[in-house]
Formats: sequence, structure tokens, C-alpha cells
Amino acid sequence: MPNKVTVVGAGNVGATAAQRIFERGYADVVLVDIVEGLPQGKALDMLESGPVIGTDSNIIGTNSYDETADSDIVIITSGIARKPGMSRDDLLFTNMDIVGSVTREVVQRSPDCILMAVTNPLDAMVHHAHQISGFPRERVLGMAGVLDTARFRAFLAQELEVSVEDVHAYVLGGHGDTMVPLVGSTNVAGIPINQLINKERLDAIVQRTRDGGGEIVSLLKTGSAFYAPAAAVAQMVDAILLDRKQVLPSCVRLEGEYGINGLFVGVPVKLGAKGVEEIIKLNLTEEEDAELQRSGNAVQELVDVMKNRPEK
Repeated sequence: MPNKVTVVGAGNVGATAAQRIFERGYADVVLVDIVEGLPQGKALDMLESGPVIGTDSNIIGTNSYDETADSDIVIITSGIARKPGMSRDDLLFTNMDIVGSVTREVVQRSPDCILMAVTNPLDAMVHHAHQISGFPRERVLGMAGVLDTARFRAFLAQELEVSVEDVHAYVLGGHGDTMVPLVGSTNVAGIPINQLINKERLDAIVQRTRDGGGEIVSLLKTGSAFYAPAAAVAQMVDAILLDRKQVLPSCVRLEGEYGINGLFVGVPVKLGAKGVEEIIKLNLTEEEDAELQRSGNAVQELVDVMKNRPEK
């Protein structure tokens, strides 16, 4: 039996992630959306690319969750973007309802799957999916750190005119303004980054990384990033389904690691067939540790808002 991956949400992120996974050729893909015809049309279009790109994988689109049964991985991208006049809490509660509903549907049909959330606000949504699913923490994670790290590495490689493959870095913490690019351990082919870029310029690159999603939104005007997020999702799926034991920054539940307890925060983890197989402990500078604690506090604020949600 081939591996099976379900992607819930056939918008830009979900459809592009489904395409990237389908093109890998190691898994069949189910694309789910509530809009009639949308996932079916996109999936059929992707399927017809199979002979060109040389994949015999299957991909289907559906408005039902029945076809998702026995998935190995379920990726949740469904949710809404913040609209004019919408408060942060409105967005949080709306996507909380969507992610909660999706989680209930998929875990009923795939009780042994690994859940990966992509919906924003990311850290809070992973926390909610974990609560609803009842899964162990090893099988619930969020995609953000891979994306944030990719942006950081891309900007550094561009600045130094070197291959992105030679830039080694991690971005930890929550997915947003409080993310923590680890400048102290960032290097290019083993050379510490602060020996290659002066502090003022490096600070500017760090800030651009934190503003990475917003920069794209301001350019697109009516949308947000999806190519890089979908690539990040696919890399995490690779690590799990191919049992690569790859260390990637992911949003996972910490239970004392890094001094944080009971929250989903981005840290380096070893991803393999069992999901989160190990949380990697890095030696942080005092400043980096303080920033990570602040980031954890920001996640806690969102969790508290969800916990204290007014009754409808």
C-alpha cells in the first residue's frame, strides 16, 4: 500500500502543498475542501500532469472526509485570513472553530495519523488540534519554523552571494513578530555569521525575516505567501514518510524543554516515521533564551484567549 497524505483546504497553500507531495511520487494524495468542484478540479488538473512529470501517484479531490480514511499524515491548511475590521480574537475564534471541526473529522477516520497544522495563528491552532485530537505530542506538530528558517537562509545567502545550502541556521519560537532567529549559531560553511556580516546589517536581515510574511502580503495586496509555505510542508512530509530522521524546526508541545511547559513553540526536532522522535536542545545565548521565553509568553496569551472564550 502506498503512503496516503490528506491535505485539508484547497486554497493556495493547500493546493500547492498537495501538488508538491503528488510530484514526489511516494504517496497518494487526497485534497479536501468545502467548496464543491474546487478540490476535484485542482486534483484532476494535477493528476493529468503525472505523465509529464513521471509520477504514478494518485490524487483525488473531495468535499467529504470519507476518502481521507487511513491517512498517514493529515495537513490542515483550512482557515480564513484576517479581513479589514476583524479583530485578532475574531480571527482566532473563527479559525479555532474551523481547525477543531477538521480535526474531529480526520481523527475519526485516521486515528493513527500524524497531524500537521498550517493554519494561522499557527502556534495556537496546533495547540487546539492537539487538544481536540487527544493524540500524543509526537503526532501533532505545526509548520512554521521551516518556513521562517528558509526565509532567513535565503536573505543571508542573497546578502553574501553564496549557495543557500552553505547557510546553516535555525529560527525558533512562535510564528510571528516574536520569532527568534538564532544568530549566535548561524554560520556559512562553518564560519560564524557575525564574522561575515556587520551587526547593523545582520539586525536588518533578522527583522526582515520576522516581517517576511507581511512583506509578501504588502506586495500581493490580495493574498499571502504560499509557494515557500508549501515547500516547507513538503520537506516535513519527506522527513516523516521517508523516515529521514531529519532535524527541522517545528512547532511542537514542550514539556519542560527550553524552560517552557505545556505550550506549542517552534524548536528543532528530529522528524521520522513516528513523527516527532526527539526534541533537540540547543545551547542558546542569554539573549536568545530571553527572546524564546518572550515568544512563549506570546503563545500563552493566545492560548489563554482561547481558554477564556465567551460562550456563544
